Amino acid sequence: MDKQVPIGASERLFEELIRSVHRSGPIDVLETAADYGSALGLKEITVYLVDLQQRLLVPLTGGGSLPIDGTDAGLAYRSETLRLTEGNGSELGLWLPLMDGADRMGVLHISAPVLDEPTLRRCQMVAALLALVITAKRAYSDTYVRHTRTAPMQLRTEMLRAFLPPRTLGTTRAVSTAVLEPAYELGGDAFDHSITKDTLHAVILDAMGHDLASGLTASVAMAGARNARRSGADLARLVGNVDQALHTWLPERFCTAVFAGLDLSSGTLSWANCGHPAPLLLRRQRLVHEALDRAPELPLGLDVLAGTERTVHEFALEPGDQVLFYTDGVTEARDPEGDLFGLERFTDFIARASAAEEPAPETLRRLIHAILDHQHGHLSDDATILLLEWRPDGPRT
Repeated sequence: MDKQVPIGASERLFEELIRSVHRSGPIDVLETAADYGSALGLKEITVYLVDLQQRLLVPLTGGGSLPIDGTDAGLAYRSETLRLTEGNGSELGLWLPLMDGADRMGVLHISAPVLDEPTLRRCQMVAALLALVITAKRAYSDTYVRHTRTAPMQLRTEMLRAFLPPRTLGTTRAVSTAVLEPAYELGGDAFDHSITKDTLHAVILDAMGHDLASGLTASVAMAGARNARRSGADLARLVGNVDQALHTWLPERFCTAVFAGLDLSSGTLSWANCGHPAPLLLRRQRLVHEALDRAPELPLGLDVLAGTERTVHEFALEPGDQVLFYTDGVTEARDPEGDLFGLERFTDFIARASAAEEPAPETLRRLIHAILDHQHGHLSDDATILLLEWRPDGPRT
């Protein structure tokens, strides 16, 4: 940087930035951040948000989209680490991941003549602030949503996606991450997860059909689970609440599901399986066959089950264990020649990525693309994957 800004002055500038962004509109936030950067000698600040299918990084202002695969911007996103590159002339380019907690939102690009340690710290603070502001403002603005879509969305998918949480959440002790396709024509697949001080909750759903009612079924099931969870219900009562909600409000519809809770201290996994494919356990990069297989129970919402308490199973995880939940559209995906994607290919993909110490969200991003490619981009059924990883000693290094 040609002229160093005194520490006191930079702190005052950052305070002004924080005050200003709360009053700014969705795009005005970027102009406010650019003014802050200019005062520090930075040449450019550009926000790129990831598109719905995690293939592109889309700029909020100007410029063109960048592919996630094969670019420095994409490498920062995929690895969740900053990347320093050479820019035009003597300028340097800095790519920083934009994170909402454990969830990857996109990247921030900053250009500057020099990036010394104090300037780098300020860039990281700007990235953290912009991530928080975008997270808060996208709850009531369509601006960010429109930038992350590359195709029109069907009504049933619009309704269902309104209920979905961020793709990834977690702490230093555990992470839950999920993906689902088709992004714009989703039928009845859905997932949910939530974390408290002691427990990581997770749900995966597959509602009957591929119409508006299937999306409504999944939405009612998620609402029933959240309502019970937020009232302090245990897992058995939570499942019963969902059963009752579907039986009462959508008596002609049903769905399969797995409801799970992970004790973050002990590693005890509790789950109830309602007519869904059994969860899979990966330990030390290997599938532990039938470790979580239990006697199947009937799907949710059936009249014969009204008021019946579901069975809750328990299993003691070991540090580093991964638990996979999925819908049958994953393993039953067929290519034009009829070849199944299959369980072996599915679990082998996860195991190889885990052995390479790849971040779990990146593993699922690549996996769902592999499933799409297997079917040449046209899924015959929704495909949803949710991955839990218990790491009580902290993330892998």
